[in-house]
Amino acid sequence: MNDLALSEPIELRLGYREPIALTRMLELLGTRAIPGIEELVDGAYRRTLRLPHGFGILALSAGAPHTGDGASGPYVRSLLRLTDQRDLDAAVALCRRLLDLDADPLAVVAHLAPDPLLKPLVEREPGLRVPGAASGDELAVRAILGQQVSVAGASTLAGRLVARFGDHLPEPDGGLTHLFPTPGALLEGDPSSFSMPRARVETLFRLCAALDRGEIVIDGGLDRDEILRVLLALRGIGPWTASYVAMRALGDRDAFLASDLGIKHAFARLGEASDPRSITARAERWRPWRAYANFHLWFSLNDPLHEAPPE
Repeated sequence: MNDLALSEPIELRLGYREPIALTRMLELLGTRAIPGIEELVDGAYRRTLRLPHGFGILALSAGAPHTGDGASGPYVRSLLRLTDQRDLDAAVALCRRLLDLDADPLAVVAHLAPDPLLKPLVEREPGLRVPGAASGDELAVRAILGQQVSVAGASTLAGRLVARFGDHLPEPDGGLTHLFPTPGALLEGDPSSFSMPRARVETLFRLCAALDRGEIVIDGGLDRDEILRVLLALRGIGPWTASYVAMRALGDRDAFLASDLGIKHAFARLGEASDPRSITARAERWRPWRAYANFHLWFSLNDPLHEAPPE
Protein backbone atom coordinates (compact mmCIF):
# COMPACT_ATOMS: atom_id res chain seq x y z
CA MET A 1 0.00 0.00 0.00
CA ASN A 2 2.91 2.34 0.63
CA ASP A 3 3.47 2.78 -3.11
CA LEU A 4 -0.10 3.95 -3.71
CA ALA A 5 -0.59 7.70 -4.01
CA LEU A 6 -3.87 9.49 -3.45
CA SER A 7 -5.15 11.79 -6.18
CA GLU A 8 -5.92 15.45 -5.74
CA PRO A 9 -9.46 15.96 -4.40
CA ILE A 10 -12.25 15.33 -6.89
CA GLU A 11 -15.24 17.53 -6.05
CA LEU A 12 -18.70 16.28 -6.97
CA ARG A 13 -22.24 17.52 -6.35
CA LEU A 14 -24.57 14.69 -5.36
CA GLY A 15 -28.21 15.54 -5.90
CA TYR A 16 -31.18 14.26 -3.90
CA ARG A 17 -34.91 14.71 -3.45
CA GLU A 18 -35.96 17.16 -0.76
CA PRO A 19 -36.49 17.20 2.12
CA ILE A 20 -33.40 15.77 3.80
CA ALA A 21 -32.20 15.91 7.41
CA LEU A 22 -28.61 16.17 6.21
CA THR A 23 -27.07 17.66 9.35
CA ARG A 24 -28.68 14.89 11.40
CA MET A 25 -27.31 12.23 9.06
CA LEU A 26 -23.77 13.59 9.10
CA GLU A 27 -23.86 13.92 12.89
CA LEU A 28 -25.14 10.37 13.24
CA LEU A 29 -22.24 9.03 11.20
CA GLY A 30 -19.82 11.30 13.04
CA THR A 31 -20.92 10.35 16.55
CA ARG A 32 -20.21 6.72 15.69
CA ALA A 33 -16.84 7.51 14.13
CA ILE A 34 -14.13 4.93 14.73
CA PRO A 35 -10.78 6.58 15.50
CA GLY A 36 -8.39 6.20 12.61
CA ILE A 37 -10.95 5.59 9.86
CA GLU A 38 -13.65 8.23 10.45
CA GLU A 39 -14.05 11.75 11.78
CA LEU A 40 -16.49 14.65 11.77
CA VAL A 41 -14.65 17.94 11.14
CA ASP A 42 -16.40 21.31 10.71
CA GLY A 43 -19.64 19.62 9.73
CA ALA A 44 -17.99 17.30 7.19
CA TYR A 45 -17.99 13.54 7.63
CA ARG A 46 -14.66 12.08 6.51
CA ARG A 47 -13.55 8.47 6.27
CA THR A 48 -11.26 6.00 4.53
CA LEU A 49 -12.57 3.49 1.99
CA ARG A 50 -11.55 0.10 0.65
CA LEU A 51 -12.38 0.09 -3.06
CA PRO A 52 -12.12 -2.54 -5.82
CA HIS A 53 -8.79 -1.28 -7.19
CA GLY A 54 -7.25 0.52 -4.22
CA PHE A 55 -8.40 2.80 -1.45
CA GLY A 56 -9.69 6.31 -1.01
CA ILE A 57 -10.77 9.08 1.33
CA LEU A 58 -14.13 10.80 1.17
CA ALA A 59 -15.55 13.94 2.76
CA LEU A 60 -19.30 14.62 2.71
CA SER A 61 -20.86 17.95 3.68
CA ALA A 62 -23.81 20.18 2.88
CA GLY A 63 -23.58 21.96 -0.45
CA ALA A 64 -23.16 25.73 -0.44
CA PRO A 65 -26.20 27.95 -1.17
CA HIS A 66 -26.80 28.75 -4.81
CA THR A 67 -24.77 31.69 -6.04
CA GLY A 68 -25.96 31.97 -9.62
CA ASP A 69 -23.23 29.68 -10.90
CA GLY A 70 -25.64 27.50 -12.83
CA ALA A 71 -26.17 24.93 -10.10
CA SER A 72 -29.65 23.46 -10.05
CA GLY A 73 -31.27 21.69 -7.12
CA PRO A 74 -29.95 20.80 -3.68
CA TYR A 75 -26.81 18.75 -3.37
CA VAL A 76 -24.30 17.14 -1.05
CA ARG A 77 -20.71 18.24 -1.56
CA SER A 78 -18.46 15.22 -1.98
CA LEU A 79 -14.66 15.38 -2.02
CA LEU A 80 -12.94 12.17 -3.09
CA ARG A 81 -9.26 11.26 -3.17
CA LEU A 82 -8.53 7.94 -4.86
CA THR A 83 -5.49 5.80 -5.57
CA ASP A 84 -7.09 4.47 -8.78
CA GLN A 85 -9.45 6.49 -10.96
CA ARG A 86 -11.28 3.30 -11.97
CA ASP A 87 -12.85 3.40 -8.49
CA LEU A 88 -14.65 6.70 -9.06
CA ASP A 89 -18.04 5.20 -9.91
CA ALA A 90 -17.86 2.77 -6.98
CA ALA A 91 -16.92 5.59 -4.60
CA VAL A 92 -19.78 7.81 -5.79
CA ALA A 93 -22.27 4.96 -5.40
CA LEU A 94 -20.94 4.36 -1.89
CA CYS A 95 -21.40 8.05 -0.99
CA ARG A 96 -24.99 7.91 -2.16
CA ARG A 97 -25.68 4.77 -0.13
CA LEU A 98 -24.11 6.22 3.01
CA LEU A 99 -26.61 9.10 3.03
CA ASP A 100 -29.52 7.25 1.36
CA LEU A 101 -29.57 9.94 -1.32
CA ASP A 102 -31.74 7.93 -3.73
CA ALA A 103 -34.66 7.75 -1.29
CA ASP A 104 -38.06 9.23 -2.07
CA PRO A 105 -38.78 11.05 1.22
CA LEU A 106 -42.21 12.26 0.14
CA ALA A 107 -43.38 8.69 -0.40
CA VAL A 108 -42.06 7.72 3.03
CA VAL A 109 -43.71 10.69 4.73
CA ALA A 110 -47.02 10.04 2.95
CA HIS A 111 -47.04 6.46 4.25
CA LEU A 112 -45.83 7.02 7.82
CA ALA A 113 -47.29 10.39 8.80
CA PRO A 114 -50.95 9.28 8.95
CA ASP A 115 -50.09 7.03 11.90
CA PRO A 116 -50.71 9.12 15.05
CA LEU A 117 -47.74 7.51 16.79
CA LEU A 118 -45.31 8.60 14.09
CA LYS A 119 -46.98 11.79 12.88
CA PRO A 120 -45.17 14.25 15.24
CA LEU A 121 -41.85 12.47 14.70
CA VAL A 122 -42.11 12.55 10.91
CA GLU A 123 -43.24 16.18 10.91
CA ARG A 124 -40.21 17.12 13.03
CA GLU A 125 -37.70 15.35 10.72
CA PRO A 126 -39.48 14.74 7.38
CA GLY A 127 -36.22 14.14 5.53
CA LEU A 128 -34.69 11.59 7.88
CA ARG A 129 -32.92 8.86 5.91
CA VAL A 130 -31.54 5.40 6.69
CA PRO A 131 -27.72 5.58 6.65
CA GLY A 132 -25.90 2.95 4.67
CA ALA A 133 -22.51 1.36 5.19
CA ALA A 134 -19.09 1.74 3.62
CA SER A 135 -18.72 -2.04 3.55
CA GLY A 136 -20.96 -4.97 4.37
CA ASP A 137 -18.11 -6.79 6.10
CA GLU A 138 -17.28 -3.73 8.19
CA LEU A 139 -20.90 -3.14 9.18
CA ALA A 140 -21.37 -6.77 10.26
CA VAL A 141 -18.22 -6.66 12.39
CA ARG A 142 -19.29 -3.34 13.93
CA ALA A 143 -22.71 -4.79 14.75
CA ILE A 144 -21.04 -7.58 16.74
CA LEU A 145 -18.69 -5.14 18.51
CA GLY A 146 -21.64 -2.95 19.46
CA GLN A 147 -23.77 -5.60 21.12
CA GLN A 148 -24.76 -4.52 24.64
CA VAL A 149 -22.28 -1.64 24.88
CA SER A 150 -22.60 2.12 24.49
CA VAL A 151 -21.92 3.85 21.19
CA ALA A 152 -18.76 5.38 22.69
CA GLY A 153 -17.63 2.01 24.04
CA ALA A 154 -18.14 0.31 20.68
CA SER A 155 -16.19 3.06 18.87
CA THR A 156 -13.31 2.78 21.34
CA LEU A 157 -13.15 -1.00 20.96
CA ALA A 158 -13.31 -0.78 17.17
CA GLY A 159 -10.58 1.89 17.20
CA ARG A 160 -8.25 -0.47 19.05
CA LEU A 161 -8.85 -3.18 16.46
CA VAL A 162 -8.26 -0.69 13.65
CA ALA A 163 -4.93 0.33 15.19
CA ARG A 164 -3.84 -3.31 15.61
CA PHE A 165 -5.15 -4.93 12.45
CA GLY A 166 -6.05 -2.22 9.94
CA ASP A 167 -3.80 -1.30 7.01
CA HIS A 168 -1.92 1.96 7.51
CA LEU A 169 -2.41 4.76 5.01
CA PRO A 170 0.85 5.84 3.34
CA GLU A 171 0.55 9.03 5.40
CA PRO A 172 -2.09 10.36 7.79
CA ASP A 173 -4.79 12.68 6.49
CA GLY A 174 -6.04 14.64 9.49
CA GLY A 175 -7.28 12.01 11.92
CA LEU A 176 -7.50 9.34 9.21
CA THR A 177 -4.66 6.85 9.51
CA HIS A 178 -5.96 3.38 8.62
CA LEU A 179 -8.39 1.28 6.63
CA PHE A 180 -10.86 -0.89 8.54
CA PRO A 181 -9.32 -4.35 9.02
CA THR A 182 -10.40 -7.18 6.75
CA PRO A 183 -12.00 -10.28 8.26
CA GLY A 184 -8.81 -12.20 7.46
CA ALA A 185 -6.68 -9.70 9.37
CA LEU A 186 -8.94 -9.95 12.44
CA LEU A 187 -8.67 -13.74 12.34
CA GLU A 188 -4.90 -13.39 12.84
CA GLY A 189 -5.48 -11.92 16.30
CA ASP A 190 -5.35 -13.81 19.56
CA PRO A 191 -8.98 -14.21 20.72
CA SER A 192 -7.90 -13.81 24.34
CA SER A 193 -6.57 -10.32 23.60
CA PHE A 194 -9.95 -8.92 22.45
CA SER A 195 -11.56 -6.82 25.17
CA MET A 196 -14.98 -8.44 24.89
CA PRO A 197 -16.87 -11.25 26.58
CA ARG A 198 -15.70 -14.64 25.37
CA ALA A 199 -19.01 -15.53 23.73
CA ARG A 200 -18.96 -12.33 21.68
CA VAL A 201 -15.35 -12.90 20.61
CA GLU A 202 -16.31 -16.38 19.45
CA THR A 203 -19.21 -14.91 17.46
CA LEU A 204 -16.89 -12.34 15.90
CA PHE A 205 -14.42 -15.03 14.85
CA ARG A 206 -17.16 -17.25 13.41
CA LEU A 207 -18.44 -14.30 11.39
CA CYS A 208 -14.96 -13.32 10.17
CA ALA A 209 -14.16 -16.90 9.17
CA ALA A 210 -17.38 -17.15 7.14
CA LEU A 211 -16.70 -13.79 5.47
CA ASP A 212 -13.07 -14.66 4.76
CA ARG A 213 -14.02 -18.00 3.17
CA GLY A 214 -16.74 -16.38 1.09
CA GLU A 215 -19.51 -18.37 2.78
CA ILE A 216 -21.24 -15.05 3.46
CA VAL A 217 -21.09 -12.18 1.00
CA ILE A 218 -22.84 -9.08 2.38
CA ASP A 219 -23.82 -7.28 -0.79
CA GLY A 220 -27.13 -5.54 -1.39
CA GLY A 221 -27.13 -6.75 -4.99
CA LEU A 222 -27.34 -10.41 -3.96
CA ASP A 223 -30.21 -12.48 -2.57
CA ARG A 224 -31.06 -10.73 0.70
CA ASP A 225 -33.04 -13.60 2.17
CA GLU A 226 -30.20 -16.04 1.55
CA ILE A 227 -27.65 -13.69 3.14
CA LEU A 228 -29.83 -13.37 6.23
CA ARG A 229 -30.41 -17.12 6.39
CA VAL A 230 -26.67 -17.79 6.44
CA LEU A 231 -26.05 -15.02 8.98
CA LEU A 232 -28.73 -16.35 11.33
CA ALA A 233 -27.23 -19.83 11.08
CA LEU A 234 -24.09 -18.55 12.84
CA ARG A 235 -24.25 -19.08 16.59
CA GLY A 236 -24.32 -15.73 18.38
CA ILE A 237 -26.08 -13.86 15.57
CA GLY A 238 -29.78 -13.34 16.14
CA PRO A 239 -32.60 -11.28 14.65
CA TRP A 240 -31.31 -7.92 15.96
CA THR A 241 -27.89 -8.25 14.34
CA ALA A 242 -29.26 -9.72 11.11
CA SER A 243 -31.91 -6.98 10.82
CA TYR A 244 -29.36 -4.25 11.51
CA VAL A 245 -27.11 -5.62 8.76
CA ALA A 246 -30.09 -5.84 6.42
CA MET A 247 -31.10 -2.26 7.21
CA ARG A 248 -27.72 -0.60 6.76
CA ALA A 249 -25.64 -2.90 4.53
CA LEU A 250 -28.25 -4.59 2.33
CA GLY A 251 -30.54 -1.60 1.75
CA ASP A 252 -33.60 -3.28 3.26
CA ARG A 253 -35.92 -0.34 3.93
CA ASP A 254 -38.45 -2.62 5.63
CA ALA A 255 -36.03 -3.98 8.26
CA PHE A 256 -37.12 -3.27 11.82
CA LEU A 257 -35.54 -3.90 15.24
CA ALA A 258 -38.49 -4.68 17.49
CA SER A 259 -36.28 -6.00 20.31
CA ASP A 260 -33.96 -2.98 20.36
CA LEU A 261 -33.67 -1.19 23.70
CA GLY A 262 -34.05 2.25 22.12
CA ILE A 263 -37.19 1.20 20.24
CA LYS A 264 -38.69 -0.15 23.47
CA HIS A 265 -37.91 3.10 25.26
CA ALA A 266 -39.42 5.14 22.43
CA PHE A 267 -42.66 3.14 22.52
CA ALA A 268 -42.87 3.46 26.30
CA ARG A 269 -42.29 7.22 26.16
CA LEU A 270 -45.05 7.53 23.56
CA GLY A 271 -47.45 5.65 25.82
CA GLU A 272 -47.51 2.43 23.83
CA ALA A 273 -47.00 -1.18 24.90
CA SER A 274 -43.24 -1.75 24.66
CA ASP A 275 -42.83 -5.52 24.53
CA PRO A 276 -41.40 -6.87 21.23
CA ARG A 277 -44.62 -8.67 20.27
CA SER A 278 -46.72 -5.53 20.62
CA ILE A 279 -44.09 -3.43 18.85
CA THR A 280 -43.91 -5.90 15.96
CA ALA A 281 -47.70 -5.90 15.59
CA ARG A 282 -47.89 -2.08 15.58
CA ALA A 283 -45.08 -1.82 13.04
CA GLU A 284 -46.93 -3.97 10.50
CA ARG A 285 -48.85 -0.92 9.31
CA TRP A 286 -45.54 0.82 8.47
CA ARG A 287 -44.51 -1.66 5.79
CA PRO A 288 -42.65 -1.31 3.43
CA TRP A 289 -40.87 1.62 5.15
CA ARG A 290 -40.30 0.24 8.64
CA ALA A 291 -36.57 1.10 8.62
CA TYR A 292 -37.45 4.79 8.35
CA ALA A 293 -39.91 4.41 11.22
CA ASN A 294 -37.12 2.71 13.17
CA PHE A 295 -34.86 5.75 12.79
CA HIS A 296 -37.64 8.20 13.60
CA LEU A 297 -38.24 6.32 16.85
CA TRP A 298 -34.54 6.30 17.69
CA PHE A 299 -34.26 10.02 17.05
CA SER A 300 -37.31 10.70 19.21
CA LEU A 301 -35.02 9.76 22.11
CA ASN A 302 -32.32 12.11 20.81
CA ASP A 303 -30.50 9.20 19.17
CA PRO A 304 -29.99 7.04 22.26
CA LEU A 305 -27.97 3.90 22.79
CA HIS A 306 -29.04 1.29 20.27
CA GLU A 307 -28.41 -1.87 22.21
CA ALA A 308 -28.72 -5.42 20.94
CA PRO A 309 -30.10 -8.07 23.25
CA PRO A 310 -28.01 -11.18 23.99
CA GLU A 311 -27.95 -13.43 20.94
